[in-house]
Amino acid sequence: MELTCTGRGVRVTDVMRRSAERKLARLDRLEQRVTRLDVEVIVEKNPRLAHMKRLEAALVTPRKTYRAHAEDPGFENALDLLVERLERQVRDHHEKRRAKVLSGARSVTNRNELESTNPEGSSADTSG
Repeated sequence: MELTCTGRGVRVTDVMRRSAERKLARLDRLEQRVTRLDVEVIVEKNPRLAHMKRLEAALVTPRKTYRAHAEDPGFENALDLLVERLERQVRDHHEKRRAKVLSGARSVTNRNELESTNPEGSSADTSG
């Protein structure tokens, strides 16, 4: 997994980068096909939102891109929120795919059960 950390209005330090690598490694275990992970750290210029850090991330896989954002005055807290949101998206996608596969398997099983209870040789219609 290639991790890219960029900053707007703030310099991304080595401590921030290592922390992001450590916490985002959980996503690599959930989704093995991750090719790239882009994290952007943005410091708000608005005086009402002073020192608010916004993190935006894009987790890129061959067929799907997951995106999330989080805001918090502390970098670590915002990073935790970001990881939770990306994990939820990945898990929901995996559950959705699994449900689709299982529903297809159930329909084949149900079709086989119906065929075994009504074989083609014995018809319910005996008028002849």
